Amino acid sequence: MSFDQPRVYAASVLPPSEVPGDESRLETEESFRDFILEFRIDSDFIYRDQLRENILIKKFCLSVDMSHLISYNEELAHRLVNEPADMLPLFESAARDVGGRVIFSGNTEGTGEADQAKNMEEESRKQVPYCQVILTSNANPLPIRDLDSTHISKLIRIPGIVIGASTLASKATMLHLTCKACRHVKKLFVGGGFAGVTLPRMCDAPPQMDEAKNCPPDPYIIVHEKCQFVDQQILKLQEAPDMVPVGEIPRHIILSADRYLTNQVVPGSRCTIMGIYSIYQSKAASRGTGKAVAIRNPYVRVVGLQIEHDHHSKAAASFTDEEEEEFLALSRHPRLYEVFANSIAPSIYGNTDIKKAIACLLMGGSKKILPDGMRLRGDINVLLLGDPGTAKSQILKFVEKVSPIAIYTSGKGSSAAGLTASVQRDAATREFYLEGGAMVLADGGVVCIDEFDKMRDEDRVAIHEAMEQQTISIAKAGITTILNSRTSVLAAANPVFGRYDDMKTPGENIDFQTTILSRFDMIFIVKDAHDEARDQSIAKHVMNIHMNQYSSAATEEQAGEIPIEKMRRYISYCKTKCAPRLSPEASEKLSSHFVSLRKQVHQVEQDSNERSSIPITIRQLEAIIRITESLAKLQLSPIAREEHVDEALRLFSASTMDAVGQGAGSRTELVEQVNRIEAELKRRLPIGWSTSYQTLVREFVDGKKYSQHALDKALMIAERRDTIQFRHQRSNVYRTGV
Repeated sequence: MSFDQPRVYAASVLPPSEVPGDESRLETEESFRDFILEFRIDSDFIYRDQLRENILIKKFCLSVDMSHLISYNEELAHRLVNEPADMLPLFESAARDVGGRVIFSGNTEGTGEADQAKNMEEESRKQVPYCQVILTSNANPLPIRDLDSTHISKLIRIPGIVIGASTLASKATMLHLTCKACRHVKKLFVGGGFAGVTLPRMCDAPPQMDEAKNCPPDPYIIVHEKCQFVDQQILKLQEAPDMVPVGEIPRHIILSADRYLTNQVVPGSRCTIMGIYSIYQSKAASRGTGKAVAIRNPYVRVVGLQIEHDHHSKAAASFTDEEEEEFLALSRHPRLYEVFANSIAPSIYGNTDIKKAIACLLMGGSKKILPDGMRLRGDINVLLLGDPGTAKSQILKFVEKVSPIAIYTSGKGSSAAGLTASVQRDAATREFYLEGGAMVLADGGVVCIDEFDKMRDEDRVAIHEAMEQQTISIAKAGITTILNSRTSVLAAANPVFGRYDDMKTPGENIDFQTTILSRFDMIFIVKDAHDEARDQSIAKHVMNIHMNQYSSAATEEQAGEIPIEKMRRYISYCKTKCAPRLSPEASEKLSSHFVSLRKQVHQVEQDSNERSSIPITIRQLEAIIRITESLAKLQLSPIAREEHVDEALRLFSASTMDAVGQGAGSRTELVEQVNRIEAELKRRLPIGWSTSYQTLVREFVDGKKYSQHALDKALMIAERRDTIQFRHQRSNVYRTGV
């Protein structure tokens, strides 16, 4: 064999006296055995009892807390952290021995026959298979992007989101080999993770006395029926979005889970992994001869898995007593609702109702599971629809910063698969697996979708189910599954014509289907109205921000606001600790008001003689209930009272109901004026005649008391229909056609 071949060779560098021998391994195993048998808290031998219970129910695993091992034997815990690949098999062997001993001692109490007891102990240990040791820890987690070569072969703890999970595969732990020529049997053990194995090149059976050994090279074949297998699953762990630096692409790492750690997570699960940082050689690198042979790809062998079932469990566990007192004091603030709303995007002038609606969206209502298993969502969805330059995107960016879990995406840069889930094919195994999209990764938080109107219709339809049922159903490439997407949606869009056109109905301005509009709890139409006093105050506010100066009133207002970090923690605290319910008086008030709202919409539809483009359905009643609950949650109140209902109804009227009847009366009047001006203009100007614009203003505005706006609209429409032409820089109006 030539050493010029592109392989990595290893040799023992320790003197024979320093090579770890069987004595040290036996001592270590004995230490682990003592820990399982002797560790106790008060009078409970927790690991001995846990092992006994697990084995009796045929669950061969033992969950060990690292802090207990550290308190029992610090040196042993240190060795386990630094040499986990060597120590874990000893730990599992010790657990197997103790399991056999515990079951045996329970079966032979009072027999008193030493030989029989010894035989039974050996038999019972053979019957108990290897017990998997699952490690848990409360050590500080290490971000995925901080993993480097110094952590290889060490025990690490990393947080993240599972974005891909393969189907279960069977991995051999012991191969049963048979020689083709002499039928010699050999057993070969395989390491965990992605470790491979090489079959012996020559048969190592001893030669028979009467015949010479005549086995060919590569004589062994694998007898699959007699091999031992364990379940293995490949997972893909990605950094949580809030841990990724701005402008960076999220990093991910491959995980290998086996036995009882398989099938524990689905794409979208947030979890913290305990594992051994290992390396493997990819098939692509091993096939190519010109590749760098010493380069290895990293992966993590999972030895512990902590899943955050409630997305606020991590935050809930870390609230200090001082913080809780501070939050309780804040919840008793008499003007908390106003202060909290003013703290949302404080650099943006006005938009008070929108800020209050976003405060409700951040808190969310109470999700409910009915006795028949039906789920009612608690998350609130808000749509901001308005003119450009009304700070919609800035509000979305702020919400992304202040929400504990948030993802920001733009409509044009988002596809249906990117928002929901995509099916990928593994390059190595050629198997399909799921990768969660933005709605799955933001489970338990907020998805901010900017440029909502620029999305393709087929992509927008993909989030219908996610917004109401809060699940994403996938049936692609033989994968049929349902993923959770319990998220609030905050969307910003422009009207059809770029700006809101008062001449047209809300239905003509809003180019969305009724199906998507009914899923939004609040719809705000944000207009850029021309008002001199308001324009002056906005200009002053913007100039103060750019010059970094605030008037004394603004400075006092700023001082009374809540910092972003404190807001984020308070939102987590409210979501974790509070789930308000409606009081009987509040529910009675809501039901009677909903009937009057439906009546109001019916009246608007009759007046305009067309169906409303923004529907008021039972979903909207549930929306008002959610807003009421979120207002109670903001004040950490367990009961939603009548004052919460009043504010919820006011918010709903200022948003969705205002959008339904947007300018109905004034719009009808304007349309009538425009039609009359158009008719008179045709009578006044025969074809081929012209007149000055100022003459028309004197006749129609000053003489006949029409509005200037109506005259300009009528001229614009006539020009579009080629009835008139503007000449001499719009100072002259020339009649060209019918």
